[in-house]
Amino acid sequence: MINRENTVIGFIGTGVMGNSMAGHLLKAGYSLLVYSRTKEKAAELLESGAKWAASPKELAEKASVVFTMVGYPADVEEVYLGENGLIKHGLPGGYFIDMTTSAPSLAVRIYEEAKRRDIHAIDAPVSGGDVGAKEAKLSIMAGGEKDAFDTVRPLLEYLGTNIVYQGNPGAGQHTKMCNQIAIASNMIGVCEAIIYAEKAGLNPENVLKSITTGAAGSWSLSNLAPRMLNGNFEPGFYIKHFIKDMKIAMDEAEHMGMKVPGLALAKSLYDQLAEHGEGNSGTQALYKYWKN
Repeated sequence: MINRENTVIGFIGTGVMGNSMAGHLLKAGYSLLVYSRTKEKAAELLESGAKWAASPKELAEKASVVFTMVGYPADVEEVYLGENGLIKHGLPGGYFIDMTTSAPSLAVRIYEEAKRRDIHAIDAPVSGGDVGAKEAKLSIMAGGEKDAFDTVRPLLEYLGTNIVYQGNPGAGQHTKMCNQIAIASNMIGVCEAIIYAEKAGLNPENVLKSITTGAAGSWSLSNLAPRMLNGNFEPGFYIKHFIKDMKIAMDEAEHMGMKVPGLALAKSLYDQLAEHGEGNSGTQALYKYWKN
């Protein structure tokens, strides 16, 4: 059982989403230890009472539950499997919860290495962007041993409202790939709909009032289309990270002998934006493809 009195939670990765997520755990009354490659990104958490760890190694030696929310599979691999990583220095009986969108095969490797050291590893990527992270309304899709998931579920409930156990190690990551595949083609549709409305001489805001609640409704249409119209391309989720996710999904689909033409088209459009310096923009900047 995990309780506030005897649990130190570690959190690695305090970026756009991780900062809010770690903050919810701190506000829930848990002792929080944080690490990020850029300490300044953790400043708000440190001011609120979190403690700083100088490395993943130091964090792993003190925290019985560790959350990670980093950028790329290579970062996940280094944090977990590196010489100064979590698994080599983690506490026996501890729980590692990776919420990064990463490769399913890497999630399985981490689980297997952790199990050898009597550590429970769960892959639990999320969907909902910066808004979901701030409001603690993320969708969390988890893979790993069911007993381990059940143990940490109370902590996940501080972060999200739709928490689903998907199955064996790697299942959470596979589910996130389904999520990203659905979003990729949908984002093209959202942008084309808005551009069409503009070219037809309609008021796009009024168009959104009609179509967001009908059959065309989607999270992206409701949350990201207004940002496009307001010229707000700040990242709730970075284009560079979305490209990474699409590449993982395309690789996994190829391994399964599956064609993904919609996903391939979306990735090609985002690749073009990244080549023009939009990698650090939010995914809603796809709108610029038609405006440039």
